[in-house]
Amino acid sequence: MSVEIKEPANKALHAYTPNALPVNSSQPHFEIFYHCKDTITFFILRAFSLSCQVFTIFAQSTDPMKYFKIALLREEKKPADKRVAFTPAQCSQIMSQYPQIQFYVQPSNDRCFLDDSYQKIGAEIVEDISHCDLLMGIKERTIEDLISNKHYFFFSHTIKKQAHNQALMKAMIQKNITLTDYETLRWKNGDRILGFGRFAGVVGAYNGFYAWGMKHQSFELKRAYLCSDYNEVKLELKKMQLSPIKIILTGNGRVSLGALELLKEAGIKEVTPSDFLTKRFAEPVFALLLTENLYERIDGKPYDRSDFHHDPTRYRCVFRYYFPHCDLLMNGIYWDSKMDRLFSENDTRDPSFKIKVIADISCDVNGSVPITLKDTKIDEPVFGFNPVTMEMCEPFLKDTIDIMAISNLPTELPKDASQGFGEMLMEYVLPELLKEESAIISQATICKEGKLTSEYAYLADYAY
Repeated sequence: MSVEIKEPANKALHAYTPNALPVNSSQPHFEIFYHCKDTITFFILRAFSLSCQVFTIFAQSTDPMKYFKIALLREEKKPADKRVAFTPAQCSQIMSQYPQIQFYVQPSNDRCFLDDSYQKIGAEIVEDISHCDLLMGIKERTIEDLISNKHYFFFSHTIKKQAHNQALMKAMIQKNITLTDYETLRWKNGDRILGFGRFAGVVGAYNGFYAWGMKHQSFELKRAYLCSDYNEVKLELKKMQLSPIKIILTGNGRVSLGALELLKEAGIKEVTPSDFLTKRFAEPVFALLLTENLYERIDGKPYDRSDFHHDPTRYRCVFRYYFPHCDLLMNGIYWDSKMDRLFSENDTRDPSFKIKVIADISCDVNGSVPITLKDTKIDEPVFGFNPVTMEMCEPFLKDTIDIMAISNLPTELPKDASQGFGEMLMEYVLPELLKEESAIISQATICKEGKLTSEYAYLADYAY
């Protein structure tokens, strides 16, 4: 076998490099083919030529996939929150649906899903997540763990200029961080897109029943955080032995809907507000009070929802009509400092004030429930209030009012809460993140690369 080459050898060899191939030509383009003295050699060279053409076409038409790297952060705030933005199953579903997304998970001994369960679905367990594009946590980050020039998602609790998080806000500005807050993700009508409200309501109502049973020594429910999941909580409800008590639930947001769900799971009968005030019942009942049931115009004009939310100072609370008939209050109402409180501290001294247990699910300290003097912890969920001394006391005492005011209720059922939260993220938020531009993400971003966005310019004296 011999091959005759017309051009110098180095030029002939250069013709085989992929970048030199005229990929649009359908004719043999290596002059060497026409000087092959052996047919076998010719076809070997031709096959090699065609493979080079295919390689070049692929290289020119297919860019390497650019991965969008999402980090699931370990919760560092103490006590550590067990919730997470996405469950392992959701991460698997996302990576299947969006091959360009890769998950990196910081190891955690507290998270409600084991590290191994993320590793099994293809996520990488890594301590260093500085290479990731998006860092997703749940609660506020500790300042020392903030990574400069990164995009974070978490509940920052800064939009009301909360004093305890001012240092965190300043640190994010100084480190050129971009922060998108879950709380500020909203639809055009202003409604929040996602949150943990449902399970705050579920657990808050359950804890209200727990406190009632302990107060009256009539039953003892297993604490929600000791239950494996929501299904076990539902089974625990069967232990309750309630006399014909009257329960009030306030509010109409996600929190109240979660509490409403739990009340119905417990088999508690719902009655109208008017029947609640005027009738007696042979079984436990509850009434749902919305703002139109709780507030009236001071000048006597009819209640108007939009007017109330625009200027609640024009309205006064009429809950005083209800507290002589209410045994257990489950409070899920949104609170604004301009709003009239449900009652006053002095009202608790009124002989007609019948409420013995309050599950303040909203947990606004010194807010709509004036005797919520502090938020409580999961391991110590209830404190007592003495109407005579107007001071806190031990829970479950005679002639006192017991208040449950846990501020992180959803973490008592972390798997269920994470599942629901992740579902909303997947359906409503993730597609927005993958867009070149998203009004929803932009409007929820408090600071971008260390500067407050126009939507949150009012935080200037707080952030800078």
